[in-house]
Amino acid sequence: MYLFYCPDIEKEQVLSEEESGHCVRVLRYTRGDEILITDGRGTTYTARITNPNPKHCEFEVVSSEKQQKHHNCYLHMAIAPTKNVERIEWFVEKCTEIGVDEITPLLCRFSERKQLRTDRLEKIIMSAAKQSLTPYLPKLNELTDYRDFMRDCQETERYIAHCYKDDKRELKDEVLRHNGEQNRHIVVLIGPEGDFSEQEISEALEKGFVPVGLGPSRLRTETAGIVACHTVDLLTE
Repeated sequence: MYLFYCPDIEKEQVLSEEESGHCVRVLRYTRGDEILITDGRGTTYTARITNPNPKHCEFEVVSSEKQQKHHNCYLHMAIAPTKNVERIEWFVEKCTEIGVDEITPLLCRFSERKQLRTDRLEKIIMSAAKQSLTPYLPKLNELTDYRDFMRDCQETERYIAHCYKDDKRELKDEVLRHNGEQNRHIVVLIGPEGDFSEQEISEALEKGFVPVGLGPSRLRTETAGIVACHTVDLLTE
């Protein structure tokens, strides 16, 4: 079954023009057909179409169910966008499918991409959530300067993945070490193709970030982000 998105479903039972067009024109749903809808905050609704208008498809809610997240924590991924924008788009798509609560693109010292169309990433998130039937849409922040992120970071469980040959712990071991704790808010930082600068790493350590590795292989930025996201999601089920 296809998943539709209606963030204000509790206020009005009508799909947006874009969703209505896809529902009525493309998928050929008609009056009396049942569809699956999410508010993007974890609740799915079974609804019955009452007015199959391709610009404002109306429906009535038949039932609703609150869905549990894959992981038992709040997961925030902060990552420097890649020079090839398609790679960061791929990261956003796959992390949405896996399960992530918040994504912050980071502007670092060695960042090769200094501009990013978050409106396009929002559409990719929406599409990925629908295709994977994910009722939780992650929050996407604007491109954020590294120092501003450090200043405003609120998560209590903090990790920074880098490639320097310093003493590092494995992310999986650190995540498992905290299992059993309540109200976990986790943030993982992934640097650009040129990695974080030594100064950026020092600043992170001063802010309580734990330096971590993601396994024996040297990973591309977007691959490292997906591996980190999946590691946390899998180990905090």
